[in-house]
Amino acid sequence: MNTPQSKRAMGREIKAAVWTARHPGAILTPGAAVTAGLELGWTTTGGIVGGTAAALCGWYRAHPDTFDAYAAPRMRAWRRRWSVYLGPRWHAALRACDLYTIHRKTGEERFPRIIRVRSYSPTVDTLWLKIPAGQHARQFEARLPELTEALRVERIAVERVKPGVIGLVIERAEPFTETIDAPEMPYEADAVDLKSVYVGETEYGHDWRLPVLGQHTFIAGATGAGKNSIVMSQLRAIAPLIRDGLVRLWLCDPKQMEFAKLASIAYRYAATEDECSGLVDEFVDDLRSVQRTFADNGKRKITVSRETPLNLLIVDEIGALLAYGDGSIARNLRKQLAIVGSQGRATGHTMTALVQEPTKDTVPVRELFTTRICLRVTAAAHVDMVLGENARLRGAIADEIPNHEGTAGIGYVIRERTRVPLRVRAAYVNDTEIDQLVTFVHTGRQGSGHLTVVA
Repeated sequence: MNTPQSKRAMGREIKAAVWTARHPGAILTPGAAVTAGLELGWTTTGGIVGGTAAALCGWYRAHPDTFDAYAAPRMRAWRRRWSVYLGPRWHAALRACDLYTIHRKTGEERFPRIIRVRSYSPTVDTLWLKIPAGQHARQFEARLPELTEALRVERIAVERVKPGVIGLVIERAEPFTETIDAPEMPYEADAVDLKSVYVGETEYGHDWRLPVLGQHTFIAGATGAGKNSIVMSQLRAIAPLIRDGLVRLWLCDPKQMEFAKLASIAYRYAATEDECSGLVDEFVDDLRSVQRTFADNGKRKITVSRETPLNLLIVDEIGALLAYGDGSIARNLRKQLAIVGSQGRATGHTMTALVQEPTKDTVPVRELFTTRICLRVTAAAHVDMVLGENARLRGAIADEIPNHEGTAGIGYVIRERTRVPLRVRAAYVNDTEIDQLVTFVHTGRQGSGHLTVVA
């Protein structure tokens, strides 16, 4: 039986008591300071506070890694909780965006209540909100542009944490103001984890890592968006595996620009439409051969070695091959790439495709790619085409990334568990560093020649 709703609102003294119970530090901290001053003396108390501040300053200067990882996020979150997301200011922003409810009998305004604030980086905050009955995450998705302006921030993304609780990722300022250096090339093959390859940074200041083994990667971005930097960063990170024959590169390069430098270290390289079609046919033949070997041996998992290497197919400007070229060649490529996308992961045959126009007409095999990255694009519709339905509504505004050199490599991916857009930036690999990669593969000595990785 439902309790009937009263026309009387909760008393203010009870609201104050509830607020105090939810924020005990607001009472205990000043209370402890006053008690210490009365019991120990104000000079002693001042010395304790000053010593604590000095210790924090010393920690800040002496060991930035641990301070930035443990102390700074908590201090930043506390400061912003009580200065930026303070009750009246927070309520005013929500009221302006119509993100609150009104009790139908008492007329009392009910606002989403902040239950957690995290500030993992200087530019990004994460808020968990307990929303009142009658609200849903979709209402916040529909009002994200208005809420972004009301809070005077760069961007907001939203996720549904659990029933009755949503999360807001608030980007207060542009997190990527400097170019990220190219990944170092490890010397030993054992230092490489094919399921977690460093390619750049996330908006939280963490490493952005992508799997190479067992995943197909789709990278969309307009001209100059930095698509090649992602691939080149991956190749530098796995350079010892290429050197030792544990990874074989298959390159389709119709543009014949940046990837042409890698022709000498590729297992197969193709430039024209006919050559690319033949290369993909050979790639599929190799896939079939491994399938037969697995069937004969009763194997279901791949162990990356010289005998069974990881085969990485990179298709630059896939749209030029599937949509803009010769009809018969395009039909063959669509068929063969669909086979790779649907069957290649188990045999260690993965592909990475780069495209400017990610429409279904241009890339009909788009849905077969398991990892998708959207850099700067020219149309809002392209975001959902790459990252999935409503990705832009949830905060992946890749079409609003400015078109200039300073934003190259910036884009969005979707976090697997929460489905919230994550802003990322790829490291920049220049021509000299590409040449270093080629030289490393040609002149580096052979490693152990065996790397056990399970798909």
